[in-house]
Amino acid sequence: MTKKTITALILFLTTYLLQAQNTDTTYWKSGGISTLTFSQVSLTNWAAGGQNSAALNFNFGAFADYNKDRVKWENSLNVAYGLIKQADADFEKSDDQLNIVTKYGYQITDTNTKWFFSALLDFKTQFSKGFDPEDNTTVISDFMAPGYLVVGTGVDYYPSEFLSFSYIPVTGKFTFVRVQELADNGDYGVEPAVFDTDGVTVITPGKNSRAELGSFFRAKYLKGNFESRLELFTNYIENFGDIDVNWQNGLVVQLTKVLSTNFFTQLIYDKDILIGADDNGDGQILEADGEFKSRVQFKSVIGIGLTYQFGDKKE
Repeated sequence: MTKKTITALILFLTTYLLQAQNTDTTYWKSGGISTLTFSQVSLTNWAAGGQNSAALNFNFGAFADYNKDRVKWENSLNVAYGLIKQADADFEKSDDQLNIVTKYGYQITDTNTKWFFSALLDFKTQFSKGFDPEDNTTVISDFMAPGYLVVGTGVDYYPSEFLSFSYIPVTGKFTFVRVQELADNGDYGVEPAVFDTDGVTVITPGKNSRAELGSFFRAKYLKGNFESRLELFTNYIENFGDIDVNWQNGLVVQLTKVLSTNFFTQLIYDKDILIGADDNGDGQILEADGEFKSRVQFKSVIGIGLTYQFGDKKE
């Protein structure tokens, strides 16, 4: 999946969501929110790099949900990008996220409206290069490096309009590392390259992708301008019982019609992402005790800025 393909898909989805407001919305509910904020960013053991500093952040989130008879189809698009500048340093990114999710559900019985058979597709990546905060020249991430695709089938449970639980017992998780140097290093869990005895010459290049079969669970709460989403994944074949965690929370507090305060947090634990430690909380990820290992990553963003909201709200 190329950057041009992803860009075209984002433009299509955005245009569709905006146009959906002017069509028959009998079975559709669509809307979204975009914010531009001046933010305070705090990073702890964050693998993609960055520094604690003032930042300019853009966020865009949209949804389009279809509900008719026994069919429930949910679609969402979330985009985030942030830049920071500290002292005389050049601009560098502090936030970078692209997430596209589509989930199709079919009510198990025509009398029980809470249980659905479901099929899920979840795609995540970032837009641009991320650099090692120690030298600001070594690339440690880029578009589709990594990229994650989760597909699977299972069941959904909706105890209320705002809360849902998904269990996908047959899940394929695909990790993509497009940058060959990162793939050769075995970053993000792909199979590393085989090097000659000089440690430099590549005999067999590293793999650019990795496929896992496992079990996936998601809990999602979305009401008004608050969203919380917890995602858990475990691999059936390798290290079964080790759980990858992705927990995101976002809250927009409307101060005026166009001015808002925004809060965002994200916690990640992935056994395939090996990093050093941020021992003093300055955002610099350093090697700890002579080794890199799996660590809890945490990011928080607090800002105040401009907000534009369109379409429906889940409230």
